[in-house]
Amino acid sequence: MSTETLEKAKSAIPVRGFLDIKDIAIPQGEELVKAILALKEEKNAVILAHYYQPGEIQDIADFLGDSLQLARQAKDTDADMIVFCGVHFMAEAAKILNPTKKVVLPDTLAGCSLADGCSGEGLRKMREQHPNALVATYINCNAETKAESDIIVTSSNAETVIEALPKDRPIIFAPDKNLGRYLSQKTGRDMILWDGSCIVHEAFSMERIAQQLADHPDAKLIAHPESEEAVLKLAHFIGSTSALLNYVEKEDCQKFIIATEEGILHEMKKRAPHKELIPALVFDETCNCSECFYMKRNTMEKLYLCMKYELPEIIIDEELRLKALKPIEAMLDLSKSIK
Repeated sequence: MSTETLEKAKSAIPVRGFLDIKDIAIPQGEELVKAILALKEEKNAVILAHYYQPGEIQDIADFLGDSLQLARQAKDTDADMIVFCGVHFMAEAAKILNPTKKVVLPDTLAGCSLADGCSGEGLRKMREQHPNALVATYINCNAETKAESDIIVTSSNAETVIEALPKDRPIIFAPDKNLGRYLSQKTGRDMILWDGSCIVHEAFSMERIAQQLADHPDAKLIAHPESEEAVLKLAHFIGSTSALLNYVEKEDCQKFIIATEEGILHEMKKRAPHKELIPALVFDETCNCSECFYMKRNTMEKLYLCMKYELPEIIIDEELRLKALKPIEAMLDLSKSIK
């Protein structure tokens, strides 16, 4: 491959999101897995993957987890390069925690409807309208939004964090109104909610899920709190990605209807191979599952190119990084009791 070809591919990253190199032979199948593992050893890299990633990426990861687990792994790693297989805000958080390490993401267009719909400027305006409020922001947001927050939460630690905040102050919660509403009901805290939602979890149909429950009376519905209130009211168990996984693994029930991104079923099947797992139905009757197309932008081929050429790289302005670091560290400190 010529230098000109590589430079052209690099220049196209802001538009395409990844290194799109047409005239390079990328290994396939088992050879691709071996090539990625060889690059990992050569570059002293660590591969972090979210439960919503494609199954083959989950299988090759050094650490698989939800947002809280991956934030911890990113903070504690001694690798020289962090390869983050997730969405952009997750890789950005890893860079915020590790300014001296190279952080790369297979596809920078792996975004998030929650992160895209919330801004630091918007939070500043909300704070001006509610000057006595504390700003607790879901980790599904960009660095600018984190920098305007007092503390960050994940779905795993949100209840613990909210309970720890001063009781005499209202809370601005952004950007997920469904999670915020759920937390307000659980904790009794006064919350001013940003009007945002996850396009995946909002797609679940209460009517179709109710029919699923009628068709499978021996099944338990489990749901992520990003789902709409109507779906949560039907659920037998509500929890974070990791909590849903643990529930399926340990609960005696043998059949579950799963209301979260379908990628979690890959790990659930590994941990509970004899249990029946049924994806919750969405409004679109032509589709029987709910898949985040952002999460699925990352592929094994993009992962290989990302590691080989160490691009696309996550770069954050240092002043912004330091502002965003404070609320993340506050979250990690309050979450030490959570596994």
